[in-house]
Amino acid sequence: MALKSTVYKATVAIADMDRSLYATHSLTLARHPSETDERLMVRLLAFALHVPADGLDGPLAFGRGISDTEDPDLWHTSLAGEIRHWIDVGQPDDRRLVRACGRAERVTVYCYSNASSIWWNGIASKLARLDALTVWQLPAAQSQALAALATRNMNLQVTVQEGQVWVGDGSESVEIHPVVLKAGKA
Repeated sequence: MALKSTVYKATVAIADMDRSLYATHSLTLARHPSETDERLMVRLLAFALHVPADGLDGPLAFGRGISDTEDPDLWHTSLAGEIRHWIDVGQPDDRRLVRACGRAERVTVYCYSNASSIWWNGIASKLARLDALTVWQLPAAQSQALAALATRNMNLQVTVQEGQVWVGDGSESVEIHPVVLKAGKA
């Protein structure tokens, strides 16, 4: 019998001073059996950092990610069905990212873990020409601390100011300093 996804519920209050975005979102996330808490929380963080201020040009939604190799972890599609923003978490291969850049206006990757530097050094030269691609690295200790906040029912506060991110659950707080490895077009 196949293992089923675990459902997580999250209420995320976002105060993003860099984008003048203040909103609360109630989310339901499915954690694939092979997904870690760390990856789940990085997906949640990516949502908080990229959710549009309004849904006038379509929503930012969670894709099937791990369970479907053709879907990103998150994507923002226009009301006309165009992919505005493709977001992947982890260490996708260069072919996937080239394909994503051909399908979407913008592509963002959030890599994490101690091996992310090795991954990036191995594919950076292959992706240098992709203007639509932005790659962020989350320091391993910070993404692991973020994973410690994962519970089946979460109430999180995400604050962003001058590129620094704080994620808290009322009793614990994690400060995250994302590092840009490759800057794409805005």
